[in-house]
Order: sequence, then C-alpha cells, then structure tokens
Amino acid sequence: MKENNSEEIDLGQLFKLIGEAFDRFFKLIGTALKSTFHLFISFLKFLRLHFLKFAIAICIGLVIGGYWDHKSEPVYRSSMIIEPNFNSAQQLYNNIEFYNQLAQQKDHETLADALHINEKEALNIKKMSIESFSDQTQRIRQFSAFISELDSISQKQVDYNDFLQNFNNINAKFHKIKIEATSPEIAKKCQKAIVTSIENNEYFTLQKKINDRNIALKDSVIIIQQGEINELQEFYKKVKILEAQKPQGSTSINLAENQQDQMSGIELLNQARKLKDEKIELNNEKANTKNTINIISEFPNKGVLINDFFNRKLVLLPIVFSTILFLILILFQLNTYLKNYE
Repeated sequence: MKENNSEEIDLGQLFKLIGEAFDRFFKLIGTALKSTFHLFISFLKFLRLHFLKFAIAICIGLVIGGYWDHKSEPVYRSSMIIEPNFNSAQQLYNNIEFYNQLAQQKDHETLADALHINEKEALNIKKMSIESFSDQTQRIRQFSAFISELDSISQKQVDYNDFLQNFNNINAKFHKIKIEATSPEIAKKCQKAIVTSIENNEYFTLQKKINDRNIALKDSVIIIQQGEINELQEFYKKVKILEAQKPQGSTSINLAENQQDQMSGIELLNQARKLKDEKIELNNEKANTKNTINIISEFPNKGVLINDFFNRKLVLLPIVFSTILFLILILFQLNTYLKNYE
C-alpha cells in the first residue's frame, strides 16, 4: 500500500510539473503577442501624430524626383552573352571591372582608348558589368565533365554538393556583359574591342595555337586509323570471296593461325564506329574553340530603355525622405525618453 501511495504521489507531482510548464509556455506566448500588439499600436499612433510631416516629406520627394527624372538623360541597357575559352574568364572579368572603374571615375579619355571609340562616345557610358549566366542543367553538365576527368578514387571523394560549394562566377560556361549608356548604339561599337582585348592577349593566343595543333594532330591520327581499318575490311572481304570461290575438297586457307592481334569483322565495325564518334566530337571541339571568345548573343544595334520602377527618382526620393524623417523623429523621441528616464 505504501508503494502504491508513493507511486501515486510521484505521478501527481509529475503531472503538476508538466501542467506548470505548459502554463508558463502559454503565458510566454501571451506576453509576446501582447508586446507585439502594443508595438504595432504604438507605431500607428506615431504615424497618426506625425502624419502631416510624412505627407509633406513624400510630396517634396515626388516633386524633386519627378523633376530629376524629367531632366535626366534616358539610360539604355545592352547585353551580350559570351563563352570564354582557354580559361580566359578571369581576364575578361578584370577587363570589364577596369572599364567600369574608368566610367565611374569619368576618365573618358582612357576609356575611349581602351574601347577604340572617341571620347565623346565614351562620355555616354555610365556602367559596365559582367555576371555568370548558368542554370541547373548547365551546372550538372559541368559537374559530369569535371568528374569524367578524375580517377576512380577522386570521383568517390567528390559529390555534386561539394562542386556547388566551390562553384563561382568564373567557373560558369556562359557570361553576360551589360553596358548602361545614354546612347543606345554605343554598346555595339564597344563589342569588338571587348572581344579583341582577350584574343590579342599573348598567353591566350599561344593557348589557341597549341589547341589548334593538337586538334590537327588528333584529326590526322583518326584519318590514318580510319584508312587502316578500311584496308583491313577490304582484306577480309577479299579473303571471304576467295574462300567462297574455292572448289570443294581443295586445301583451305586457315586465317586463325598466328592471328591473335588481328581484329574480327565485328571488332573492326565497332572500332570504325568509335572513330566516327571521335571525329564528330573533335569537329565539335574545333568549332567551339575556333575563337578565344565565342559570342553566343551579340549586343543589339540599339539598347533597351531602362525604366525600372524602383530605379526612378520619382519612387526613390519619397522613400528616402520618409526614412530620413522617420529616423529624425525617432531620435527626438528617444532623446525625450532619456531626459525623463530615472
């Protein structure tokens, strides 16, 4: 009986502790909700008290922003998508950053010389940028190509998530170059200079020459191998014809002796198909590496007018003025609170 009573007492204390824990939890939630509601109401009262001031700040921002937009020159954006070869992406990023710094610093003479345009045209350029242009499918393909170059042990140590963690803009296959200028035609005039700045680089020129020689060598080897396979196939055909034309009872020619290194007819066909696939792959590589920079999509003849809603001064200035006024009023209220604080 005593053991049963002690067990009932222990269970009663346990349920009491659980109940108290739930009670404290719900009280905490209630306090948090009350505090949030209090802050919300205080914010509404603050806006109601200073409504006229905020209305004036917004009106001033609308007037100044509208006038600013009216007087500002229209800005046009042009984009070009390219595919760098021979690890030239890093140099391309450096060049675009250099051009953008010249535009920001208003060093139009140096910018005009770098882009092979006149100084008056360089005045129109406001901003230049470059960013990677890749999606999930392209990254998966790049991961497959990366894995295929590793040995079996290294392949087990690298997974797709590791590849993505070390993936950056430079690793992307395609890149987008953007030019913002007050002239819609200026980007097209800069296209050749941007591309040739990479193609005329001595290091990339050497890399391209070596690549072209390697492709030519592979191509000649494949042609020789295809010729040898064709000769062997013709030889087997002639032998089969001779065997078919022999009279019955005559001595047969046994080609099985000492022919362990010769390929059978099926093996020859498989090898010919393999060489054909290598030839196709080599032709694709030759086309993709014809230039140091492959232009996937050129700059348009005329850029698109930038009319982004949140980039307009008519929208930005009222937000900025309202934010500044809000911070000033908060500081005044905080100062009053500190004066009365004991």
